[in-house]
Amino acid sequence: MRKRIYCLLSLLWISCISISAADRWTINSAGGITWQVNEKIPHEDHIEMSGLKVSTVLRYGVDANGAFMLNRSMVWPMLRTIPNNTHASLMRRFAWNVTDMVEVNGQSLLNEKVKDITLNGTMVVQSEYLLPRKGKLELTRILFPSVASPAFCEKYILRNVGESAVSVEIPSSRSVVETDAAKGVDGSYKLVATIAGQTACQLQPGEALSFSATFAGYKKNENEQVFDIDRELKARQSLIAGFWDNLILETPDPVINTMFAFAKIRGAESIYDTKGGLMHGPGGESYYAAIWANDQAEYINPFFPYLGYEVGNRSALCSYEHFARFMNPEYKPLPSSIIAEGTDIWAGAGDRGDAAMVAYGASRYALSRGDKAEAEKLWPLIEWTLEYCRRNLNEGGVVASDADELEGRFPAGKANLCTSSLYYDALRSAVYLGKDLGKPASQLAGYTKQAETLKKNIDRYFGGTVEGFNTYQYYEGNDVLRSWICIPLTVGIYDRKDATIQALFSPRLWTENGLLTQAGSETFWDRSTLYALRGVYACGETEKATDYLKFYSNQRLLGEHVPYAIEAWPEGSQRHLSAESGLYCRIITEGMFGIRPTGLNSFVFTPRLPQEWDHMNLRKICAFDKVFDIEVKRVDGKLQVVVATDGKVISNRKIREGENIRIKF
Repeated sequence: MRKRIYCLLSLLWISCISISAADRWTINSAGGITWQVNEKIPHEDHIEMSGLKVSTVLRYGVDANGAFMLNRSMVWPMLRTIPNNTHASLMRRFAWNVTDMVEVNGQSLLNEKVKDITLNGTMVVQSEYLLPRKGKLELTRILFPSVASPAFCEKYILRNVGESAVSVEIPSSRSVVETDAAKGVDGSYKLVATIAGQTACQLQPGEALSFSATFAGYKKNENEQVFDIDRELKARQSLIAGFWDNLILETPDPVINTMFAFAKIRGAESIYDTKGGLMHGPGGESYYAAIWANDQAEYINPFFPYLGYEVGNRSALCSYEHFARFMNPEYKPLPSSIIAEGTDIWAGAGDRGDAAMVAYGASRYALSRGDKAEAEKLWPLIEWTLEYCRRNLNEGGVVASDADELEGRFPAGKANLCTSSLYYDALRSAVYLGKDLGKPASQLAGYTKQAETLKKNIDRYFGGTVEGFNTYQYYEGNDVLRSWICIPLTVGIYDRKDATIQALFSPRLWTENGLLTQAGSETFWDRSTLYALRGVYACGETEKATDYLKFYSNQRLLGEHVPYAIEAWPEGSQRHLSAESGLYCRIITEGMFGIRPTGLNSFVFTPRLPQEWDHMNLRKICAFDKVFDIEVKRVDGKLQVVVATDGKVISNRKIREGENIRIKF
């Protein structure tokens, strides 16, 4: 009875919130989101944008008078500082208001009123200024990181929309800071802020002029670059278009479609061109030029093949090759993180179950990628990490570890549910992969038997009643609900799905910000919410998953802090760490569409079409060495499912809800 009451209260709560919450942002006709600035000011927010050699957190907003506020928190991942540890990227904040340098009719440009702000992979700010004698100017700011250079770029367009000519003066400016050589791995670094576009002219009604600003960082021996702002903008727009033109989600829900489109940006842009190769980094002003066994190996790498972003695939392979460097005959633990452009490691939390994370991610990535040569490269790492886990089985037959990915923030016991679940999935994936690679049948039969035994041990060791729910103890002796009880659902273990889902969505765990890490706390990490939603779809609770996905997506895309999944609160001030966006995308690919790789060129999928939708499509999927579409529509109470590639239909079936389809190219 208590469980039923919890669920009713939770659903009532979510519906009330959805009705009462007024969105600040709206989806625009071009697929971005726009904030039409009104009386709801002042308001401030932050968003991270990244390129191969720079990342910037924009702290922006509109003040009580309607003027734009901007502080650029710049990060140069490859300008390393001393000590050269995880957080040793050169960082500086620039609050410089470029428009303060502009003179109009001999006076500073004052009394700005921001009309709207648009996010679409860039930030576009539209403002107006009223001048005497019916004078009026419009200013457009376009803010974005360079794709390939160590610079943040800003284009300004000033347009006369008044009735009389105005006199405009725009300076050229160059500010240089040379950092303390004693604090840099490569000595002193040079930071250069410029305004380009020196002009003095009469701007007639209807005319416009443009100028630009850049904020760049260099090593001492590097030449300064001269930036063509239009070329830089075109490159950024082309990059975003590449993300948006592949792996296209089409559903009747524009919020989920758009959130998915934005998640592809944040998930894929945070890759840095380091001396250790392309390294996907979480970001957040802390984690760059480094990789983690959870964020990269487990969370986002298995997603990259679906997107078809070659830089992403290369970064994934690079990360696994880095971890492979630490395989050893003694089966000592892998480091949790490889830092400082690949030159050092971090293992401060001991063994977090990192081998299971790597085994899970590498096997899923190899299968989805569909590249046999890459898979052969990864096979020794997969073998080693699986053997490491086997050697660390405790007396209960589950994997022992020092901690989990939260690194002691919350208790994880001497063996946790997450690590053993990942190991289980990795064993299953290794069987599929090994068959396509021609590995010995005896070896693969051994993996199959180990998986079967492990599944029983997971239920025996972790299964139990927690706070009245017949779900899982996260670790032995755990008597408080934890969000990571969702993990078994994501790896195909559904034995306790009903009570687990009831617990997840009870008021003990579910809040207006998704799942609490632990019942009774105030801490939430988006990653557990994102895993949970994927798992709830995967086990067939489509309506419940969709209700909560709609709510979550609306909060993150159109609410007060937009437009991406976040890391955590209160830790990190809800920063836009990148891998969480990859996890959002996997709700769609592995949850809603239910794709499970079964070979280098094969998969099984179980589409979960919500009752209120008549269709859902996922187009230009770039996995399994193919580009293909999946179309699902409801016809006569069943699902009509079409899979097509190269303009040819390879499967066209009418199935019942919950039935799966096997595809082999």
